[in-house]
Amino acid sequence: MILSALLTSVGINLGLCFLFFTLYSILRKQPGNAEVYAPRLVAEGKSQQSSNFNLERLLPSAGWVTRAWRPSEAELLSTSGLDAVVFMRIFIFSARVFTFAVIVGIFILLPINYMGKQLSLDFLDLPNKSLESFTISNVDDGSNRLWIHFSAVYIFTAVVCYLLYFEYDYISSKRVSYFYSSKPHPHQFTILVRSIPASSGRSYSETVERFFSEYYPATYLSHWVVRRASKLQGLIKNSKRLYRRLVNLKSANHDRERFGRAGFMGLFGERVDLLDHYEKKLEDIEDNVRAEQSSCLGKEVGAAFVSFRTRFAAASAIHMQQGVNPTQWVTEPAPDPEDVYWPFFSASFLKRWISNLVVVVACILLTVLFLIPVLIVQGLTHLEQLEIWFPFLKGLLRIAFVSQVITGYLPSLVLQLFLYVVPSIMIMFSSIQGYIAMSQIEKSACIKVLWFTIWNIFFANVLSGSALYRVEIFLEPKNIPAVLAVAVPGQATFFIAYVVTSGWTSTSSELFQLSTLVFNFIKRNICRKYDDEFEVPSVPYHSEIPRILLFGLLGITYFFLAPLILPFLLVYYCLGYLIYRNQLLNVYAPKYETDGKLWPIVHDSMIFSLILMHVIAIGIFGLKKLPLASSLTVPLPILTLVFNSYCRRRFLPMFKSYSVESLLKKDKEEQNDPTIASFHERLATAYQDPALLHGGYSGNSGNSASIIAPLLSTAEVDA
Repeated sequence: MILSALLTSVGINLGLCFLFFTLYSILRKQPGNAEVYAPRLVAEGKSQQSSNFNLERLLPSAGWVTRAWRPSEAELLSTSGLDAVVFMRIFIFSARVFTFAVIVGIFILLPINYMGKQLSLDFLDLPNKSLESFTISNVDDGSNRLWIHFSAVYIFTAVVCYLLYFEYDYISSKRVSYFYSSKPHPHQFTILVRSIPASSGRSYSETVERFFSEYYPATYLSHWVVRRASKLQGLIKNSKRLYRRLVNLKSANHDRERFGRAGFMGLFGERVDLLDHYEKKLEDIEDNVRAEQSSCLGKEVGAAFVSFRTRFAAASAIHMQQGVNPTQWVTEPAPDPEDVYWPFFSASFLKRWISNLVVVVACILLTVLFLIPVLIVQGLTHLEQLEIWFPFLKGLLRIAFVSQVITGYLPSLVLQLFLYVVPSIMIMFSSIQGYIAMSQIEKSACIKVLWFTIWNIFFANVLSGSALYRVEIFLEPKNIPAVLAVAVPGQATFFIAYVVTSGWTSTSSELFQLSTLVFNFIKRNICRKYDDEFEVPSVPYHSEIPRILLFGLLGITYFFLAPLILPFLLVYYCLGYLIYRNQLLNVYAPKYETDGKLWPIVHDSMIFSLILMHVIAIGIFGLKKLPLASSLTVPLPILTLVFNSYCRRRFLPMFKSYSVESLLKKDKEEQNDPTIASFHERLATAYQDPALLHGGYSGNSGNSASIIAPLLSTAEVDA
């Protein structure tokens, strides 16, 4: 790719970013759009939007920037939780890393690369120069200037490790202080017990009561045995969907909308009054729900939530083997009641094992299938290849602007479109692996998306032109540095365009919320649906964190190879900081809290990126006929792994569980708290399956507040 093609791509994306910013600053002030651009404020009753005409609404403004910048980290912590703070710390950490990288890369390494003579390019024809003239490939073989790159690799590694240590220390201390300042939560006093042994003549509930009353007489408080309720959950889902249809029919302005066909998708069957049809159908489902709720009370599963009087007692029970047989009375930390994922509690060990195996195979197949769009994208970056595939486009491809758009902008756009479906697929895969908490599902999906992205975006694109078809190089590890040293610099221009497209434009479109805006418009103006309740979205950490970390890998890897990418990355992190601060304050609301447990993923990803940079450096210095520099780089990945080992020993245990000191201190503080007794009472019913307490819907379906009392009262459930 020549420089003019890159400039075309940058220009297109800058225009799109400006368009998104302008439209957002206008649309967010329009009546009816509060549910799109400030759903969190609407849910909290803080949205103050008048329906009167105001000329100021039609003018773009940047006031949202100052409002997003102004709140302190403490305010963000109190409103959005520790996970949101950790998410923003990723941007802060990355901005610090690449501020230093830009200073060294642009002002020191880039001029050295450009002054090289290895590629024998015309220095006067700058717009048509290949971008390789700005990479290390242009430095003469054996040149002493390469020692500057060698020194930069060492210094940059030291800076990144220092910042990683600082952030790990900061977030771990923030996690402890957040624990001290938090109110009592059910999951802090509760454990999950699996593989409860079956006893003849006794139910699981009686077995649990007897076991913990005998061995934890002073600290055992209560328990709740999980019921098999998968069928009930499906019935409740159907009743909720039917109820919403009734609400929309009641709010319709035209009687003709009440009549339709009762068959599949409203296309088949006899024509009926839909209102009466749905009401009768809803009554039948409610009867089935009541019957299933009654039967569920006897469908106990060998798992139970057991609550204790203190946090220390719960933590002790988690880390001690409960029975002589280690496969029975297996304990683990309980998620928060709002975080519990109920479907897989009734799954057997064999079903969970098979599900994990199926997910592994499915992830491998998805990774292999994704190589198809990667090869298509790589074909778009080579005009000569396109002319072979599509000879009838030869004349069009020779138009300068068209060729610049196709080679500079289109490949990264196509790749980004294919990537949009990956996070939702990984969430689906993780949800069938047997996790009991939605936060665990999201964390698992985050790791899957991260490594899928690193392989398919970085390695597949880098190796698609050469090593992908030479599998034998992976059988000889000593050749990997040399292969990467040849392949990685050649893809620098593609990744610069990818950062601009996937980074700048996609992050700016996060403000615009196009899909939500279109859906809201269709719902209100075409379908005439007005719901009194709407769900406030949560931050999609499983899709956003892998993208941020992929850009971090690109920046670290190309720091000394092609420093021209660094300013584009720094702009991305600055944009992301402002935009996601705005989204966290106005759009997203946390559904559950992991207390910052996503940070170790960030740390491990950065360590991997550093080691990858070191491997490439070893290969590139060898290819550049500087064997001494290549040999002296070998200790660097070893030192990085030693640093990582120290960090894991120093900080990682603090992210797995709280210390005895912290637990006892918190328990002692609450001994004289008058509210702790009522909290203990609520613990007895905190982990009841919501399906068992589901309320039915009254005949007055037009009233969204017509949810009646639970079909089974708490007393009936406890019976």
